[in-house]
Amino acid sequence: MCLNIRRKIPSGSILYINDVFTPSCERFKAENSSLGPIEIVPTAREAAENAEVLISIVPTGKDVKAVYLDEKTGVVAAKKNERRFMLECSTIEVASTQEVGKKLAEEGSGTYIDAPVSGGVPAAEQGTLAMLIGHPQPSYASPASRRLSEVLSMLGSPSKFFYLNDLGAGLTAKIANNYLSGTILLATAEALAMGVKQGLDPSALYSVIKNSTGQSWMCDHVMPIPNVQTEYWVPSNSGYKPGFKTQMMLKDLGLGIDVAKQVGIEPSMAIAAMKVWESAAKDDRCMDRDGSSVYLHVGGILPQGYEDSGKRKADGGWDF
Repeated sequence: MCLNIRRKIPSGSILYINDVFTPSCERFKAENSSLGPIEIVPTAREAAENAEVLISIVPTGKDVKAVYLDEKTGVVAAKKNERRFMLECSTIEVASTQEVGKKLAEEGSGTYIDAPVSGGVPAAEQGTLAMLIGHPQPSYASPASRRLSEVLSMLGSPSKFFYLNDLGAGLTAKIANNYLSGTILLATAEALAMGVKQGLDPSALYSVIKNSTGQSWMCDHVMPIPNVQTEYWVPSNSGYKPGFKTQMMLKDLGLGIDVAKQVGIEPSMAIAAMKVWESAAKDDRCMDRDGSSVYLHVGGILPQGYEDSGKRKADGGWDF
């Protein structure tokens, strides 16, 4: 996402970047400074002091509050600027984003919009993400609306921009979508494991599913069996390199369960799936790897001649 921004903003404009893991920023700057100036800043406050457009994506609601509301290092600590435009792309609780948005508005910090993304690594790299936007459809008579359209177009495909009117509505849609993706990926892994263990060729089974009623985006783009789906970047083909870590499924399904219960819906599918994901998140074959590695956890077997190339490092991470 950051690379697409650097490519699409004017070459003379400065891109300010911040991450809790500074080596990521240093590597990004070293690899991409030929596209235009990149400056690493130590906090979100410094980013807000220097730029009128901010884009953030972090793991949890607690992290979002730290980015925006910390009185020393957060955006709220920067000088007031009602022209400042803040696009928050994380997947967090609706209540958290509404709290952040209300506080920033009260402080005159600018316009804060929830805009969670969907499409995975391939869409992020290609700049074709779907954007679920808690803001009304832009009016091109409004300069602010034009800015919103321009910024979104750096990250995603306009044909996949969904304007949902109210702050928090983008997250509500994302949570519902992730409820499906988390349960469907698990069901896909179980179905594939079942069929392959019964003796079906993985590619033949995938061909049947792709052209039948079991077809899904998750099966087509996050195929859990290595070397079956080659049309897209597939985590299983690179030793289950994330992608989307197995442990993160707990957060996303947990959000879905919480929201469902808040409105009187019994989230039976997610509750059942959560038990499996909780177990997979502790499985050494799945921990810190892409969620599609749940195929190994449920008993799936790898294609003949294929060896699991992922190796745990001393620090608990993976070599791929």
